[in-house]
Amino acid sequence: MSNYFNNEERRVIFAIDSKSFYASVEAKEHHLNPLRAAIIVVSTGPNVGGGGLILATSPMAKKLYGLKSNVSRLRDLPKDARNLLMVPPRMNLYIHVNSQINDIYREYVDNRDLHIYSIDESFLDMTQSWRLFGDTPMHVARRIQKEVHDKTGIYTTVGIGDNLTQAKIAMDIYGKHSTTFVGEIHYETVPDKLWPINQLNKVWSIGDRTAKKLERIGIQSLADLAHHDPYDLTNKFGVIGGQLYLLSWGIDRAVISDKTRPKEKSYGNSQVLPKNYTKASEIEVVLREISEQVAARIRKHHMQTRLVHVWVGNEYTDGGFSKQTRIIPTNESRVLNQAVIDLFRANWKGDQIRNISVYFGDLLPDNFEQLDFFRTPERQMQERILDKTVDSLRLKFGFTKLVKASSTLPGATAIQRAGLVGGHNGGNSYE
Repeated sequence: MSNYFNNEERRVIFAIDSKSFYASVEAKEHHLNPLRAAIIVVSTGPNVGGGGLILATSPMAKKLYGLKSNVSRLRDLPKDARNLLMVPPRMNLYIHVNSQINDIYREYVDNRDLHIYSIDESFLDMTQSWRLFGDTPMHVARRIQKEVHDKTGIYTTVGIGDNLTQAKIAMDIYGKHSTTFVGEIHYETVPDKLWPINQLNKVWSIGDRTAKKLERIGIQSLADLAHHDPYDLTNKFGVIGGQLYLLSWGIDRAVISDKTRPKEKSYGNSQVLPKNYTKASEIEVVLREISEQVAARIRKHHMQTRLVHVWVGNEYTDGGFSKQTRIIPTNESRVLNQAVIDLFRANWKGDQIRNISVYFGDLLPDNFEQLDFFRTPERQMQERILDKTVDSLRLKFGFTKLVKASSTLPGATAIQRAGLVGGHNGGNSYE
């Protein structure tokens, strides 16, 4: 078996997850042990149904009350959950602690070998550096765990592998259930560690729909997948079929420091509205607010857009639409707002709306300006200066210190959401 992988590059990859991150941070703030405290983080507000969203659940809360790891509704709590500590989210605090943890990781790897996958998970390519910190990668992993816990109080789970996929699966499947919170997978252990996995939807990059499609052709485990005809997988799944086949053999040739990774090619924002909107005037107010926020983002990155995309919909119906239009390159709020509104007016059929997204893509550097036949160059320059002035004032004094009158109209959400992070309470006073 080992000869099969002789041509595969072997790296030393750590996948590190902060256990029940939001709940663990809150436990420490309440002077509780993150592993022993029964605590959940609950987001409430007008745009959250079911009494509130459970964003995070501590390990003890999962054990005592059968709660799930993923987001669930407060209404789903068992009736006997009287001793459960429920706290509101403080997103800025979580971002602060996440920054502390990743700064610890930077003590072990060069920044180019660190990939921050999410607010609670990172990948470290330790290939060039692990020997500086211990006798074996396992020793180094335990050292990192201890340092993170000593400095932040957060427990971490580590997966070690010869590549990103092996490390991630080692963390998810084995590390989280180990007494040391460390799991390992290597090419030599693929038959013993990968192939017995029979809950395919628990494997990184295999979702529920893909798992069901695999089951329909008789694939119940990674062993089945590894020994299925790869050409048949490609015929049935396209490019993904080949990727699934490689995954089942533990093969992943991606490198964290590879500078050819695609960069972000669009900027956008989305909102879940506090209620179902049915009036065009109220929907347009929110569309303008989001458009201005995204326009400010592309100006901050010194970019212009040639592609405007608008999506409006409702999670309970088939109503709404997803449309885009090409425009002359610009980052002016007035022009982009009008393009967004024009798309809405041309495509909305009167459906009730609960979800809104605005994205600007096909970006270009902001080092030129296309003249507008309907405005003088002086007028264009004045509006660009006005946009940048507004951006700088909001950056210095806060968004709510300078808002348009339309943001006080019925349906507007920008002022209400100004203190939120990721749609949840920022908890700015955490320090």
